[in-house]
This record gives sequence, structure tokens and C-alpha cells, in this order.
Amino acid sequence: MVEEVREPDAAALDEVVTFTSELIRIDTTNRGGGDCRERPAAEYVAERLAGAGIDPLLLERTPGRTNVVARIPGTDPSAEALLVHGHLDVVPADPAEWTVPPFSGEVRDGVVWGRGAVDMKNMDAMVLAVVRSWARQGIRPRRDIVLAYTADEEASAEDGSGFLADRHPTLFEGCTEGISESGAFSFHPQAGTTLYPIAAGERGTAWLKLTAHGRAGHGSKANTSNAVTRLAAAVARIGAHTWPVRLTSTVRASLIELAALYGIDIDTSAPDLDVDFLLDRLGPAAALVESTVRSSANPTMLKAGYKVNVIPGQAVAYVDGRVVPGGEEEFATTMDLLTGPDVEWEFHHREVPLEAPVDSPTFAKLRAAVERFEPAGHVVPFTMSGGTDAKQFSRLGITGYGFSPLRLPPGLDYGALFHGVDERVPVDALHFGVRVLDHYLKSA
Repeated sequence: MVEEVREPDAAALDEVVTFTSELIRIDTTNRGGGDCRERPAAEYVAERLAGAGIDPLLLERTPGRTNVVARIPGTDPSAEALLVHGHLDVVPADPAEWTVPPFSGEVRDGVVWGRGAVDMKNMDAMVLAVVRSWARQGIRPRRDIVLAYTADEEASAEDGSGFLADRHPTLFEGCTEGISESGAFSFHPQAGTTLYPIAAGERGTAWLKLTAHGRAGHGSKANTSNAVTRLAAAVARIGAHTWPVRLTSTVRASLIELAALYGIDIDTSAPDLDVDFLLDRLGPAAALVESTVRSSANPTMLKAGYKVNVIPGQAVAYVDGRVVPGGEEEFATTMDLLTGPDVEWEFHHREVPLEAPVDSPTFAKLRAAVERFEPAGHVVPFTMSGGTDAKQFSRLGITGYGFSPLRLPPGLDYGALFHGVDERVPVDALHFGVRVLDHYLKSA
């Protein structure tokens, strides 16, 4: 007897568009420093979970910074649980720069517009649509599914996944793996080729504060102890530094699969492998891996002085550092050398790098779910250049994958939409995501 395979009902395809649009209209801009209020979005999610017979918990470390957690029991009590998580906050958007008001959630010509359309209220909506479809059809997954809708991912995560992992670990009991943002999206490096990268790693976060001290004085006087000069020299060294190639297992797997796709014969273990030359040969496809073959440090902010004719006694800079798995010690040693004796540095915010196995049964099922609905697509593993809430949940022993499926048309650059102007997602992409997520979560 062949088991009937039920796909999401028509209501789910309507709901995912409605939920994405309505979540976008709830302004959850996270400006950092605690300036955000996710509670209205959390209440929206909780109400729709409750409407599907799922009991949600609303949890806060700080008033208004609300998280939602719920568990859907599976049919196999002995199976390990799966965490499915998405964040409710978004980065700021300047309406003057946008074609469509960023918090309108407007649906125009088959596209949903607004901040959070891909990062990541679309995924929040897809998960809601899937589990509500299950409730209507009487479907239960094999393993427990823990849903977490988090606050504060776009800043420190202290009010979100960090708070949940540290203060409410029992809610995630039995969870060994998790899925979330930034994976299984279509990427078109050339005509006729469609890639679906699934994230199996993240570089570590190393946001730095640099402080230079000097001798304050009049701007017209000679001063060999100028804090601004000292800081500027250190920042210039950091910005000009070329970090050495450090290939992790996930990045090696990415390069092997991409090279095979392009007919390039490589040995990633060869000591004389010229990775930069290989990236050149991969052309546009190199964008998937070029930021993750090495650590990086990009100066982003400068603060010094209060008047043009006054030399300040202190100058401060901030640097966005990202560290490949296994590269933490090298990163710290390099920063000591680059900053020099006149500039102090410290971690402003720090989180671990991650790696997940690409030869696991879980990755195979993620791959199969995409290929079921896009058989001509090429699934490849990749490492995220940035980070997600998976870092905080890793404290609980949860291995994270980036899997928020979207089928995007050529010319719509997924990477550019993240934190970019005119963020948007096609309705067809949401429908694809619901079908793929539904299939994976029922087979996981």
C-alpha cells in the first residue's frame, strides 16, 4: 500500500501571503541598544498558532521584547526533536529610498513588498501556514517540532535566542537540530543554471571596539601623540589586511560541488591550491563562497573629537570582524599585530562560528525536499558569511542549518534584498517555500 502524500491545502497558499504582508505591516524595527518592540508581532503569531490548536508561550527578558515558543508533538516519542526558528525584528528602512513604503506590506503584481519580506517575516509566515495546514488536515510530524519566534536577532540576541537558551532551555528539550534563515533560495549564476545553497555553517561574530589614547591639545600645535592619527593608522592597517585562506569542511564541500558543476578538476586538499584563482574561474557562482574562505575585519564606525581646532585625547572605532570556524586564536593574534602598541581593542560583541555536517541524513533530506519541487536545481552546501540565532541555540547542543526555501526568478538578487532597499518576495516564491517546508518537516 502506497502512503498518501498530502501537500499543503489551498488555504495555506493564501495564508502565507496574508501573513507575510500583515507581519511586514507590524513595524518591528530594531535600531540596536534596546530600541525595538516585537510584542505586537509576537501576539499576532501566538494568536494564529492558538487558532491551530497549538499552545504558545510568550516570554520576555525586557518588556516589549517578546518571544514565542510552542511545541507540536510528533508521532514517535523516541525521536529527537527539531527546532524551527525565525526572528520577528527587522533592520531599519528609510521610506525616502523605497519605491513602496517599507512597512506597507503591499502586494503588487504578484510580489509582496516591505522590510522583512526575505529577512525574515516570509519564513515566519511560511511556518505558520504549514502548521495551520497540518491542523486542518489532521497531520502530525514524526518528531516533535519546537517553534521559536524570536526577538532581537538583528542586534545582540540578548532579548531573544540568547535569553531563551540561557533562561528557558527546558523548552528545547530533545532538540538536536534546527532550521532557520538563509538557505535553499534560488541563485542564478548564469543562464540555465539554478543553484539552491543550503547553509551548513556560519562564520563567528567578532565585533570590536578600538580605542586610541593620546595627548589632548590645540589643533595648531605639534602633537606626536595624536589619538586620531593613531586610530586612523590602525584602522587603515585593518582595512588593508589580506587574511589567509582557511578552508573549513563545509567550504571545501561547496568548492568541490561548484567545481564539478562547472567541469573544473580540483583537489581541495592540495597544498598548492590557489583558491582565489579557483574563485575567478567560478565566475558569479563564487559569490556563494568568496566571503567564507577566510576571516575578515571591516572598519565600520569612527568616533573622535568635538571641535575642529581641538586635538582629542581619545578616539574610538568599531570593526565588524567575522571568523572562520577554528580561526579564533589566529584572529586575536592578528588584531594584536594590526592595532599596534598605541591602540587597545576589545570584543564589543562575540559569538561562536558554527559548522554542521553536510554528509548527514538531515542534509540529505533537506536536499531531497528542494529537488522534489525543483528537480533541475542544483543543491550545494555553503557557509554563511554572517550569523543567525543558530549561534545562541548551539549552546543547547542544537546543530543548525539555513533552510528557508524560496524559488526566485533570475534577476532578483536574494543577497542584495537582505537589509537592502525595496526588499520584496514573489508570491510564487512563498508558495514554493510552503510546499518545500511542508515536505521536509513531515519527512524529517
